[in-house]
Amino acid sequence: MSSFQQAQTMVFAIDEINKNPKLLPNITLGYYLYDNCLKLVVAFRAATILISGTDEIFSNLNCTGPPPVIAIVGDPGSTHSIAVSSVLGLFRVPMISYYATCSCLSDRKKYPSFFRTIPSDAFQVRAMVQILKYFGWTWVGVLYSDDDYGIYAAQSFHQEMQQFGGCVAFSEIMPYDQGLQDIKRIVAVIKASSARVVVIFSTDLLPLMDELLLQNVTGRQWIASEAWSISPVLHLSRFVPLVGGTLGIAIRRGEIKGLREFLLHLHPDSDPRNNLVKIFWENMFGCKFENESKDGEKICTAQEDLNSTVNEYNDVSELRASYNVYKAVYALAHALHDMIQCEKGRGPFSENSCADITNLQPWQMVHYLQKVNFTTGFGDHVSFDENGDALAIYDVMNWHPSSDGSIVVRTVGVVNEGAQTGKVLTLEEDAIYWNFETKQPPRSVCSESCPPGTRRATRKGLPVCCFDCLPCADGEISNISDSTECTVCPNEFWSSPEKNNCILKAVEFLSYEDPLGISLTTASLLGTCFCALVMVIFAHHRNTPVVRANNSELSFLLLLSLKLCFLCVLLFIGRPQLWTCQLRHAMFGISFVLCVSSILVKTMVVIAVFKSSRPEGKSAMKWFGAAQQRGTVVVLTAVQVVICAVWLSTASPTPYKNILYIRSKIVYECAIGSVTGFAILLGYIGLLAAVSFLLAFLARNLPDNFNEAKFITFSMLIFCAVWIAFVPAYVSSPGKYAVAVEIFAILASSFGLLVAIFAPKCYIIILHPERNTKKAIMGRKGDNK
Repeated sequence: MSSFQQAQTMVFAIDEINKNPKLLPNITLGYYLYDNCLKLVVAFRAATILISGTDEIFSNLNCTGPPPVIAIVGDPGSTHSIAVSSVLGLFRVPMISYYATCSCLSDRKKYPSFFRTIPSDAFQVRAMVQILKYFGWTWVGVLYSDDDYGIYAAQSFHQEMQQFGGCVAFSEIMPYDQGLQDIKRIVAVIKASSARVVVIFSTDLLPLMDELLLQNVTGRQWIASEAWSISPVLHLSRFVPLVGGTLGIAIRRGEIKGLREFLLHLHPDSDPRNNLVKIFWENMFGCKFENESKDGEKICTAQEDLNSTVNEYNDVSELRASYNVYKAVYALAHALHDMIQCEKGRGPFSENSCADITNLQPWQMVHYLQKVNFTTGFGDHVSFDENGDALAIYDVMNWHPSSDGSIVVRTVGVVNEGAQTGKVLTLEEDAIYWNFETKQPPRSVCSESCPPGTRRATRKGLPVCCFDCLPCADGEISNISDSTECTVCPNEFWSSPEKNNCILKAVEFLSYEDPLGISLTTASLLGTCFCALVMVIFAHHRNTPVVRANNSELSFLLLLSLKLCFLCVLLFIGRPQLWTCQLRHAMFGISFVLCVSSILVKTMVVIAVFKSSRPEGKSAMKWFGAAQQRGTVVVLTAVQVVICAVWLSTASPTPYKNILYIRSKIVYECAIGSVTGFAILLGYIGLLAAVSFLLAFLARNLPDNFNEAKFITFSMLIFCAVWIAFVPAYVSSPGKYAVAVEIFAILASSFGLLVAIFAPKCYIIILHPERNTKKAIMGRKGDNK
């Protein structure tokens, strides 16, 4: 019935065009009608007859001679269209199908004269993927029929899913004969799969659905292709628990004014030569005409009333395929109209010629069909792309349970790739029926979405939709869901605990608020106070032999230098600045050289005093008096000043944000600028310390009750041990701890010198003043003789 409605729609469109004075004036269109009987052989034979010519005319028009066949409307099937169009293409005879959707027919090299008013399966697949994408269904199964329609649609679907980022959980072909074993195997695959959404490209689903119903397989969301989205076969009440809530796409529904009245005015007597009308009439009313009736059969009187029937033929509420037929006929009419409007000398063919309407060639129609562009009375735009495909527009259908327990199909949205708003899919979510307990869309994913702060890691041997969520590494982030990789934060940033955004790195330096900084500052100030206390004690007892022994001026100078050593520690604590970076090493180097040079001179004085006590060396102190002692200290210190001046002027230390020590933090430190300068500074201190230690060691056994060389030897031993241990400790300490190690070395060596040299003297001065006499100091010498 529906096929005959489509045929009559073509007749109606031609009749409407012939009555339209603005479209093809003075030209009357005629037609031939052939029934393909759903067989490829019959369809192929009909096409051959049409292009080879025939005198048999099924028309009520009084034409002289057989009119030329300028185009063919049909065939509805993809397989038939492939076969017929491959032959028609050789002669460039245009063929406009209203229902063949195979994407293979878009190949202009194979089918140069094929057009269609129904979107290609490629568009159909894209429309279905739009629905999947809308609901986030990335894990779906696919079933398809064993024919050109199903195979090509499944291929396109796999490609579109790959581009969309989804995955096909299973892909099963439904054999043409649909044997029970094959059906059971497919049902077992559906049951075993974790996919809750199944897409089907097929027309015959009854055997499959019966088996699914028998095995009580529910809880699946079915996505229907246009081949079965509005098919009434599965609309029975027993299928509601199984396929209720199905979403699908259908050919765009249209409205054709006057078509219903035209269909109801059909009568066998209107065209006695048209055998198709008689066959339709007999099937409609279950009768036979007298010349074909047998005994007992109802005889058709031709008085039967079509108005009394309700069936697919006179139902114009869901015009889909028939609407495409209507558009196909009008596309041909507009192409022909554009052809006759051609101005001589400005045509599209060789030498700017126009087509000869009296000798029309089919290939000329192909040219004009490619450029056709018009709008139907229903408001739909009709044109063809470079492949002969129509604009893609579909209705989104949803299967609802009706009041009588069966299924009713309702439109819940539109897929329009030509929408000017840019929104391809429009859905009325509130109008969608979901056949689940939650009454919400199901989840159909192989793996749940990875939250920000993680990345997707595909599971080995599984599709890309099956993945694990791995947290981003330290210093890397992902701020979107399902990120495939983590982004490294810029140098001065670090990942947040959630790994979803970059935050400024914590700046680390040895500060005064830090417990370590407080401890070192306290030690520095304590050492400074001890130096000041010793200076007060020595100043108060400046005239005593212990203080005056071995040049009291050098002792005060040594205490001053030790005080500077303790105070220079404060330059190492706090946020590094240019001036502190420049001063810290300079002050450290100069203070320690002043200290060590004072000790060196004191050692030399001890040796000079001992030699002067012997007859052969009475002139030793003459050449190494107080002026020479001060001059030696100044000269030795001046050398270090020159080293520091050259270092600071050529490669001055500067504040530096170091991101290599600790990746999660910025270590704010002072870059030494020149390793060579720093090495020379330390080397010079080490040289003076080594000479002092050597001289003190050689003079340790000189006869004297209070031989200061012993204590200098011990102090230099401590000094050298501390700074030898400093080098590996400094190199291996990260960040602010390297600064703390340097400060500790300064404090340890300073305290070592202070205690080793001055503690024995303070002990005698304060606790044993009776030993603070010249006789007591020199007395041991006489006893030893």
